[in-house]
Amino acid sequence: MADVFTKEKRSQIMRQVKSSRNKSTELKLIKFFHANHIKGWRRNYKLFGKPDFVFPISRNVIFVDGCFWHGHNCRNTKPKNNKDYWIAKIKQNKIRDKEVTKQLTQNGWTVFRLWECRINEKFLTKRLK
Repeated sequence: MADVFTKEKRSQIMRQVKSSRNKSTELKLIKFFHANHIKGWRRNYKLFGKPDFVFPISRNVIFVDGCFWHGHNCRNTKPKNNKDYWIAKIKQNKIRDKEVTKQLTQNGWTVFRLWECRINEKFLTKRLK
């Protein structure tokens, strides 16, 4: 079915859509934290780069990176439409991720980046205990 909007109008509409973050993956980590009595973490903590989880006392941050948005090659999810736009967008996301990690590390934070596809019970049991 053809889009009822022009390409420019669709682009304008999509720019207005704001992310609700990576909620289902973050909820899996929250469940894991609760089950393992891991305390001291905060969400929506005002810190450069907007980490998903911040442990202020130990100065640790966790980013849960969505595989598509941050360029993980775990699945063969390559954009078919507007390919050049998405390749550029993902490239910029990777550059931003490196800069955020660098800045936080320079400011004394330890940065952990977890791929969305790796957040499952087996991984959590093995890696985070």
